[in-house]
Amino acid sequence: MTQLAHIADRVLNRPLMILPDKLSLIASVLEGRIGIDAAGLKPDHDMALPDASRFVGTFEEGADGKRKAYRTTADGVAVIPVIGSLVNRGGWLGAISGITSYENLKFQVAAAAKDDSVKAIILDMDSPGGEAVGAFETADVVGEAAQVKPVYAMATGLCCSAAYAIASASTKIITSKSSVIGSIGVVLLHADYSHALHERGVVPTLIHAGKKKVDGTPYKPLTDDVKASLKTEVENFNSLFVATVAEGRPSLTADAILAMEAGTYIGAAAVAVGLADAVGSFESVLADLSARAQKIISNKPRGRLMTDQNMINRADHEAAIAQARGEATVAERARIKSVTSLEEAKCRPAAALNLALTTFVSAAEAKTVLAGIEMEVTVGASWDAIFERRGMSVGNSAPALQQPGAGEIAAGWDAVLESRGMKIAR
Repeated sequence: MTQLAHIADRVLNRPLMILPDKLSLIASVLEGRIGIDAAGLKPDHDMALPDASRFVGTFEEGADGKRKAYRTTADGVAVIPVIGSLVNRGGWLGAISGITSYENLKFQVAAAAKDDSVKAIILDMDSPGGEAVGAFETADVVGEAAQVKPVYAMATGLCCSAAYAIASASTKIITSKSSVIGSIGVVLLHADYSHALHERGVVPTLIHAGKKKVDGTPYKPLTDDVKASLKTEVENFNSLFVATVAEGRPSLTADAILAMEAGTYIGAAAVAVGLADAVGSFESVLADLSARAQKIISNKPRGRLMTDQNMINRADHEAAIAQARGEATVAERARIKSVTSLEEAKCRPAAALNLALTTFVSAAEAKTVLAGIEMEVTVGASWDAIFERRGMSVGNSAPALQQPGAGEIAAGWDAVLESRGMKIAR
């Protein structure tokens, strides 16, 4: 069995959660090359594990004397790469073909979750997606790990399709300014080789038992019935995809996810629509998780009594922290107000509020992002119009809602409704 035959088996006639451009590239590479023998290129086990895209952490030895399956920093942060096209199995192709297997990912994440020396996990995401089969089970393992320690998915390039399904189960999703996120959808590629074979004088004959046994074969065109059957299969996988994302991202409803129509979003735009939590960098996420890990370590009892001087120093330290937090709070409130007060925010109140509260972008940066987002309401519209546009309604017992003020926008919908004794009926 050749290397390309392995790849073809993973791509053709299978539901995929992958960017269309990547799928087209794979199809063009396979075309006419299935006969190339790459058996001698099979790497050993160590080469099969795609490595992180940066030199962070080291491979340490576990209690059993074997090397751990992930890098860890001195602060106890495990770095697990999710890089390249994703497949259910076949991780031995990894280093040569740019492939990561769900089999490897599940093992790495589960092992890091059980490792007491690991205080947090970073998923280094740079993948266009891959196979649908196995993606949701991998997301489940990530979700289970996130129940016991912080798991941050850091999009350092692409975090699309199957890769996003995995990331959606993490504690937080952070995107760089230029990362591409989304593509929540499913695609299936059928290659019809019947005409090419006919021109070569080759006539394939399929002898089979069971009417549907050879449905989707590449040796004949798709019939309407088979096409409809494959479409149903794609829709079923898409339903699983949407349900997985909705479970991992409670702020997103299934309708909101479907309304994206498998679109992709760059950087802050992904945060504005709820696909990511904040804009940052790998370095900032690593620093944050390292600080968290150090706090966990420093809070452990050390069996040493605190002296009076230690208590004074601690009091001074806590006072300085309180003052710094106060100053930071004032500055943050000013930033939020500047974002929600933008002219572009008037027609996009929900996106502006989400952008202001979940990112650290400046008013100037928010202005550019909001200008590229579809308007939600017309200027001067009431809260009723805003809710109706987003598929929500207010109970009949609620009084009429007037034009929202700047203070109400900054407070958020939930706070406004709660102050008026109302709640949203979704």
